[in-house]
Amino acid sequence: MQSLKRLIPRSSLLSARLSRHQEKLFLLPSQHLAQGSSIRFLDIYQLGNKAAIEKERARLADEMNRGYFADISELNQHGGKIATANKIIIPAVAAMKFPGLEVNYSDGKTLKLPITSNGDMVAADKAAVPKASLICLSFRANSQAMIDSWSGPFLDTYRNSNDVQLYEVSFIDYWFLCWNPIKQLLLRMMKKSNYGGKDALQKQIVYSFGDHYYFRKDLKILNLLTGYMFLLDKFGRIRWQGFGLANEEELSSLLSCTSLLLEEK
Repeated sequence: MQSLKRLIPRSSLLSARLSRHQEKLFLLPSQHLAQGSSIRFLDIYQLGNKAAIEKERARLADEMNRGYFADISELNQHGGKIATANKIIIPAVAAMKFPGLEVNYSDGKTLKLPITSNGDMVAADKAAVPKASLICLSFRANSQAMIDSWSGPFLDTYRNSNDVQLYEVSFIDYWFLCWNPIKQLLLRMMKKSNYGGKDALQKQIVYSFGDHYYFRKDLKILNLLTGYMFLLDKFGRIRWQGFGLANEEELSSLLSCTSLLLEEK
């Protein structure tokens, strides 16, 4: 087991879930992780596909141009606040759909987000479709404090609501950690969701393994060192978004927008 730990680099929120001693083992910067995750093999039938090869070249150039030190520079400038949160709710007609994402609970169960009342992601139980969902995305361990600054007040405010859901998603993109035997080992070590409480709203902690380049591209996510918050309606549309550490004004806008979603028909 000790030899295995020495082989595992730092990735996503894993280091925040382990002990301080284990965290020291995860020392590779995110630039190396991005480069490692981008070194993939095209399917055999695509080797002669010029379009596929050009697409892969464009992706590699994009990832190499945006590395760890650019993220650090931005973080030093604004502390992860890459933009201010929406002050008002995004109109439904102007809202974009949150891209589909498969996640794992620590017990190995899988879930597809977002849970919506129509479209590709359909809840098995219609009664389980939330009117509002706050999805918090973290790509590196340092963004956990940012996530907590939003999810904590949100949970306190809507803890008695059956129409709201809260997900904290940690991304693990290094290929070795996505290898199934290692993935199963990591899931057993991960922090569990706080099921079993008396509150209607429970914080659901989930993990997403694998290549997330195009997912990030869809959401225009560049800096991997900050936290991203998305408030979705029952159709999986993004009706509000926030970044970095929350301030009082932004928290007020999140809570008021959530209340408006709960009132929508």
